[in-house]
Amino acid sequence: MSQRPLAVLAATALFGLSPAFAQTPAPMPAHASAQVVGHTAQEEANRQTVLAFYEKGLNQKNADEALKYVGNRYVQHNPGAADGPEGFRKFIAFLREKFPQSHSEIKSSFVDGDTVILHVHSVREPGMRGNAIVDIFKLEGGKIVEHWDVVQAIPETMAHSNGMF
Repeated sequence: MSQRPLAVLAATALFGLSPAFAQTPAPMPAHASAQVVGHTAQEEANRQTVLAFYEKGLNQKNADEALKYVGNRYVQHNPGAADGPEGFRKFIAFLREKFPQSHSEIKSSFVDGDTVILHVHSVREPGMRGNAIVDIFKLEGGKIVEHWDVVQAIPETMAHSNGMF
């Protein structure tokens, strides 16, 4: 049996994704042109759009550059973040001010049509354990229009030795 994260499988059921959705590794270098096997060209473009948005926004903390990947609306389902470009700008400003060294490492990405899911290790301050996050993005016309996330703190000790990723 596959070791896909339970949250991703739940997202599959919740959002009606194909049970055979594709998993791919972290982003390919910009110069790489090969399409990931099993993905359509549009699915791979959607995945790359979300990866670029995440890098520009969450890691580089450049809201304006990240918003180039967002459509004419941005519906937010995180209860702590407001809808729209201004809500995103406020969130990035918060990160830049309170957690300037924060970094998110994308451990895996999944794509099914216009839905992209990321499994992320997010650390707000160096040396901290951080959070395991599942981010879900809906795209329309190749642009991000909606976002959901599930956040789980990485505990000091676990009941198993499997890790979170």
